[in-house]
Amino acid sequence: MVLREITLPDVLAAAHTVQDLGIPPALVSDLLLRLIYSEGQASLGRAAEVIRIHARVLDSMLEEMQREHIVEVASAGTVGRMSYVYSLSDLGRVRAKEAFERSQYLGPAPVSLERYNLAIELQTENRELVTPEIVQNALADLVLPDNFHRRIGPAVNSGRSLFLYGPPGNGKTTLAQVIAHLIGGENPIWLPFAVAVAGQVIVVYDPLIHKLIPVSSGTGGDLGVDKRWAMFQRPAVTVGGELTMDGLDLRYDEIAKYYEAPLQMKANGGMFLIDDFGRQQISPSQLLNRWIVPLESRIDYLRLRTGQTMEVPFRQLLVFSTNLDPNDLVDDAFLRRIQMKVEVSGPDDRQFYQIFTAMCSALDVPFDKDTFVHLVQNWYRNANRPMQAVHPRDILKIAVAICEYEGKPRRLTPALIDESCRNYFVI
Repeated sequence: MVLREITLPDVLAAAHTVQDLGIPPALVSDLLLRLIYSEGQASLGRAAEVIRIHARVLDSMLEEMQREHIVEVASAGTVGRMSYVYSLSDLGRVRAKEAFERSQYLGPAPVSLERYNLAIELQTENRELVTPEIVQNALADLVLPDNFHRRIGPAVNSGRSLFLYGPPGNGKTTLAQVIAHLIGGENPIWLPFAVAVAGQVIVVYDPLIHKLIPVSSGTGGDLGVDKRWAMFQRPAVTVGGELTMDGLDLRYDEIAKYYEAPLQMKANGGMFLIDDFGRQQISPSQLLNRWIVPLESRIDYLRLRTGQTMEVPFRQLLVFSTNLDPNDLVDDAFLRRIQMKVEVSGPDDRQFYQIFTAMCSALDVPFDKDTFVHLVQNWYRNANRPMQAVHPRDILKIAVAICEYEGKPRRLTPALIDESCRNYFVI
């Protein structure tokens, strides 16, 4: 017998029975108890809306709970059991309090870890590749060296790792945002709201990271996808100096009694940017040691507070961005594990001119060539100051602020540039 290959629709298929859910029924029963207890009464439709399990499946569970005298029918409509509104019996209130002692999680029912892992692997192995034309269009608004796109496109398509380095103020963070858009683009991803492991709930969905994409009923409703899954833009997680090791491990809420997924799990299928690398509250060596195994195996190992270990895919483009010298941060062994290293250096005279004129246009400031020459000569060459891509924007914004303060039209003069630069640079 030939076994059929599992596809994404197989993994996301709507559950029509309790057994199809792939998780312990007790997890769903606890959700029903907590919901009815919290709201006093709950209709079958309300339960399906919150728990995101098909009403017919929940109805079979509520019918069993009714037979066990855990729930009671508070009111009945005219369309049979589908219109029933339920309340808790005395026994049900006792069971609900026990359910709250186990966990206070109340939201979409989790999916199994096995299904989550399969979904991530299927959606990252066969991802659409970007072309040179797509990358060039995405970088079109940035002033970069010729053929710079050839250093970014292969890294995006590999979906592995990228090291951006160079002096501050030259667009590394902006470049990372462009990369995040390239990864997402028109290629959304199906993700669950939560995952179940060993009877515990791990919340994956983060409203600050995961941007929901509405879908029609034909693709994501009763006719197709299990509603415990939703379609999202590919995630882009950005952390800076605030990152700690706790953010990379499962976080257990002692009061709510459920887990929150670590940042790299939330970033699966998208991008994880560690900005200002080297300035975190943990040392670079600690952070890099955390990534060595996942970078090699594309599998991350997480530990529950019980000591049980779980495997999850490590399938995101991991981007390190730093203003510091990479040789001072990491050793050669780790740099070898980063597939692409891209220097984002300061602009040369031609690029600086392009950036300056573009910012003049954006800020509605008439360009003046003599003033620009004065700026370059007096504030860069004579001062032996390196040019940075961010300088034109900042200097021109100060110039505009001065003109508005004086009630004068926006225009460039050497005197105005000198005053702006004195307010900007630490001399």
